[in-house]
Amino acid sequence: MIDLRSDVKTVPTPEMLQAMIAAEVGDDVAGEDPAVNALQAHCAELLGTEAALFVTAGTQGNLVSVYSLIRPGEELICHEKAHIYHYERSGMAAVCGALVRPIPGALGTLDLDRLADTLSAGDLHRQRTGLVCLENTHNNCGGTALTVEHTQAVADLAHDYGVPVHIDGARIFNAAVALGVDVADLVAPADTITFCFSKGLGAPVGAMVCGSAEVIQRTREARKLFGGGMRQAGILAAAAMWALEHNVPKLADDHRRIRQIAATLAALPGIEVDLDSVQTNMVYFRVEREDIGAPRLCERLADYDIKAYARDETLIRLVTHVQVTDADADAVCGALREILA
Repeated sequence: MIDLRSDVKTVPTPEMLQAMIAAEVGDDVAGEDPAVNALQAHCAELLGTEAALFVTAGTQGNLVSVYSLIRPGEELICHEKAHIYHYERSGMAAVCGALVRPIPGALGTLDLDRLADTLSAGDLHRQRTGLVCLENTHNNCGGTALTVEHTQAVADLAHDYGVPVHIDGARIFNAAVALGVDVADLVAPADTITFCFSKGLGAPVGAMVCGSAEVIQRTREARKLFGGGMRQAGILAAAAMWALEHNVPKLADDHRRIRQIAATLAALPGIEVDLDSVQTNMVYFRVEREDIGAPRLCERLADYDIKAYARDETLIRLVTHVQVTDADADAVCGALREILA
């Protein structure tokens, strides 16, 4: 099967499994797992931060970051389509006590004028802004990549109010590759950054939180509070390290393949796709036809051994990853033409 439902659908390769088997492990809660410690040090160096913390998933990374940076009752500003706002069980409110204030912006960016109007130092009547969150790449806006310049502009506005900035960088390496910039430069203005190993990088489990030594100590305490302390986690860290060392250069191929699929879709009747939003490894498109809708198209693709998922009656997202080959992309394009042309 060619699985295009998400880049979380990858499985470890034999080489990655061998790295996991060979990992030297210890008690990570006590800071004694050599593989975890090596991974954290490597990620901090990669992203240009003082420290890093290995967590189970991007959602946990976002949660411990928000918990460590904001006080209950303060506002958290994010994009109106942000993953942290729509798909993380309202942890910002339920656990951290944050009042979420979403604002709009094109292709996942924050409207800077709206951001400037929304940031608040607080007064007798209005709560203070406690945190600004960015998402890079931005999932719901098509996997779009936020630039160094936009990230810096957001951070400048936030920091003028003494407000920290968190980047939900689940696919930050996709963004860096697409923009042709060093990942450290892309995240430099932020106070904390979360990124996932289990998406485009192709590892089975895990995410990393990066930031100052002081903030990462607070996130470590929050991870323990939320039941996220892991013991001999080095087998997972070894998979993540292997992914960082081998799969980052392959992200450009994922981007090239999804653009091929997106171009095919754009040429088919009754298909609406915004090619400007196809910047990394995903494409969103709408099926606006009377003869077939999104769920039925996914059923038809399954006949060609292609897995896809309909978001609603018209919307589908397709995602490429390290286990989608050039031949797979050709097969997907051929199937779409046969079904829809």
